[in-house]
Amino acid sequence: MPRTETKQRPVTQITIIEAEPQKQAEALSLMTERARFMQRQPGFISISLHRSLDGRRIVNYVQWETRDQLRAAHQSPEFRKAWSQFESVTDGIDPHLYEITEVLGDRQ
Repeated sequence: MPRTETKQRPVTQITIIEAEPQKQAEALSLMTERARFMQRQPGFISISLHRSLDGRRIVNYVQWETRDQLRAAHQSPEFRKAWSQFESVTDGIDPHLYEITEVLGDRQ
């Protein structure tokens, strides 16, 4: 479950993946496979995958305990092995790190 609190600040990476509508399902399948690998790595908190209703984007919301643990997971040979296949079904990958600054909601 994603953490949305400002006191304990996990490292949050949000990646926007562009894909043609006919390739979105394949890209999402590869992202899901990679997410299952990440789930077993030290420092993992959560991954949420979202697909756009127009079929053109996938948003990957990842939270990790530390930046170094996230980097180590990304550099793992097992994680990188499907990278060339993933690049063939996407048009662009735009990852960035974020920190939570404010959380609003009716259940706090």
